[in-house]
Amino acid sequence: MDTDVDLADPAFVADPYPTLAELRDQGPMLWHAPTGRWLATTHAAVSATLRNRRLGRIWTDWDPVEEMEPFNALHRNQMMENEPPEHTRLRRLVAAAFGRGHVERMRPRVEALTARMLDDVADLASAGDGTVDVLGAYAEPLPVYVICDMLGVPGDDHARLRGWSQGIVHMYEEGVDDATKRQAIEASTEFSAYVADLVEVRKRAITDGRGGDDLLTDLIAERDSGTRLSDDELVATVVLLLNAGHEASVNVFGNGLHALLSHPWQRDRVLAGEVPVATALEELIRYDAPLQLFERTATTEVEIEGTTVRPGETVACLMGSANRDPAVFDDAAAFDVARDPNPHVGFGMGLHFCLGAPLARMELEISLRGLLERFGPVELTGVAPRRPTWVLRGFESVEVDLKEAA
Repeated sequence: MDTDVDLADPAFVADPYPTLAELRDQGPMLWHAPTGRWLATTHAAVSATLRNRRLGRIWTDWDPVEEMEPFNALHRNQMMENEPPEHTRLRRLVAAAFGRGHVERMRPRVEALTARMLDDVADLASAGDGTVDVLGAYAEPLPVYVICDMLGVPGDDHARLRGWSQGIVHMYEEGVDDATKRQAIEASTEFSAYVADLVEVRKRAITDGRGGDDLLTDLIAERDSGTRLSDDELVATVVLLLNAGHEASVNVFGNGLHALLSHPWQRDRVLAGEVPVATALEELIRYDAPLQLFERTATTEVEIEGTTVRPGETVACLMGSANRDPAVFDDAAAFDVARDPNPHVGFGMGLHFCLGAPLARMELEISLRGLLERFGPVELTGVAPRRPTWVLRGFESVEVDLKEAA
């Protein structure tokens, strides 16, 4: 079945879920003529697409190629845009560094950082009328500080890193225009130069016997079957980790906190200890997915839920739709912090399952618990403005009233 749904329609971007429900009702695989690709609408279709090795991430350089090279190079040399054997080699090198206990080593630091930042939030509330944008003051800088600390990157640069990240990820949206391309080129150029400088400084430190206890040092030293990450791969990998390490976390926190505070009874279940924060967190990820679309391209002919996908055809996995599929989730449109099991696709599946999922879960659990324990029954002050994006779905700000708790 075909569909011509406008994925860039402002009404759809503002609230995609009614339209996604209509698409699921039409079928698990729909041909989207405007973009010339398949839309996987159900949990089963999305899962089958993500798990099938005949569907992969096939990078194609953006045009004009010469002008877009800074952006293209970052993606061409990172594991997320590659398939085996390159993906296997790149992921093994990064996973080996992650596997040295970096995530658990970060737990006390994340807890201390959370406490310090919540003190700052309380000061902001006390100094003003009690209203604080917890997204801008807490949720946005926190994951940047965490991933910077993990990599050994100066945390004070978080604003620049966030700006560069935004300039790059806007390219993942529908209907990219020339202004977005120019911003992506500038952000990619500056971000790459910044990381390359950090790498050179760290390499000199290692040569002088002053290597640090951080992920960047490990990535420089890490070998796989005698090979190392090339300079281009190293820069692209660090940029990927900095982007992925905070972009999704910010939107999970913002979307999830907004959902939680929009359902006070559910918020109170978590506050009372009736539902563990770790359990609630999975529903925060499921209910309003921060990543709404992820593509795979067929390398050979493959059948997905009765539909033949030919070589070269792309399947766009509608992650937010899969997460609200009533065939998998009881009362799927409802927000239920006690939902268990909760087989959402928030971190992907298969070969490209999110490598940073353990870090994201740890970081989000600590930051959410810290906010609720410090300020209690936090309340929204009004309507939170959405970002004008859909693929990466999030809020511009989430203002809450802390005058009683501060």
